[in-house]
Amino acid sequence: MSGDNKSDYKAVRGLIRGLDLLNSLNRFDGGARIGQLADATGLHRTTVRRLLETLQNEGYVRRSESDDGYRLTIKVRELSEGFRDEQWISQLAAPLLGQLLQEVVWPTDITTLDVDAMVIRETTHRFSRLSFHRSMVGRRLPLLQTAAGRAYLAHCPDAERESILALLASRDDTQGRLARNRIWVDKLIRQTRANGYGANYGEWGEEEKIGAIAVPIRHGEQVLGSLNLIYIAKAMAIEEAAKRYLGSMRSMVGQIEQQLEQQDAERRQAREEAQRQRKDGEERQAGETPDMTAPGTEGGAGREQGSQD
Repeated sequence: MSGDNKSDYKAVRGLIRGLDLLNSLNRFDGGARIGQLADATGLHRTTVRRLLETLQNEGYVRRSESDDGYRLTIKVRELSEGFRDEQWISQLAAPLLGQLLQEVVWPTDITTLDVDAMVIRETTHRFSRLSFHRSMVGRRLPLLQTAAGRAYLAHCPDAERESILALLASRDDTQGRLARNRIWVDKLIRQTRANGYGANYGEWGEEEKIGAIAVPIRHGEQVLGSLNLIYIAKAMAIEEAAKRYLGSMRSMVGQIEQQLEQQDAERRQAREEAQRQRKDGEERQAGETPDMTAPGTEGGAGREQGSQD
C-alpha cells in the first residue's frame, strides 16, 4: 500500500486558492470582509474579491448588504454530505495499514459501523500473501459473530449499544436470535472488555475456518471503528494471536487516535486564530473611523464656525 499522492498533472493554482479561501471563510464565525480574508490567506485583496465573486455566482457564498462581509451558504454543505467520519478515519489509517502488514503479515481491516453491521473500509487483503480473499472493501460483517463487531459493541457508549441490540433483536435471523439472548450478550460484552479485544474463532458461519482479533478505534467518548486482524484458525489459538499481534495493532490504533486529536487541536487553533483576526480587523476599522466632531472634520468645522458667530 502507498500513501503517495503525486500526480502527473500540474496543480491548478486558481482552484487551490479558491479552496483555501473557502477554508478560511469557514473559520470566521459570522462571516468576514475582504481585508480579513486577504490577511488570513496571504492573497491580494483583488484576488480575494475575484474569487469571492466567482463563489458568489456559483452560490457558495453570499455578500451581506449590512456590513459588506461574506458568508458561506447552505450549498457548501453539499461538498461534505457524502464524506462521513468513517471515511476520514480510513483515510488516516490507509498508510498505516501498509506499515502494519510488514509487522504482522496476516491481513488487517479497518471497519466501521453501518446501521446493523460492520463494513470494511480499508484492507490489506489484496497485499497479504497469507490472504485467500482479495475483494473485501465494502463487505458487511455481522456484529455479534465477528471480532470487529464485538470490539465495537463492547466499547461503544451504553445508549448506542442498546439501540443497536434492539435493532438486531427485531431481525428474524441468527443476529436476531443472538441479540435476544441477553445473558449471552452480556457475557460476551464482559469477556471482550476483560480481554481488551474482540475475538472470533470460527464462530461466523460464513467463515468457519477464520480466526480474528480486533481492537476499537476511539475518538473521545465515541468509538469510530475497529482494527481487525484475520488469520486461518488452525494456524494458532486466539490467545496466541493476541500475544503475537495485539501490541502492533494497539500501536497503530494509538497513532490513528493521536492524529485525530491533532486534527481537533488544529481546528480549535484555526477557529481561535480566525476569531482573533476578526477582532483585530474590527478594532482597526473602529480606529480608522474619523471622529466627525473633531476639529478639521465637517462636523467639527461646523461647530467651530458656530462658536465664532
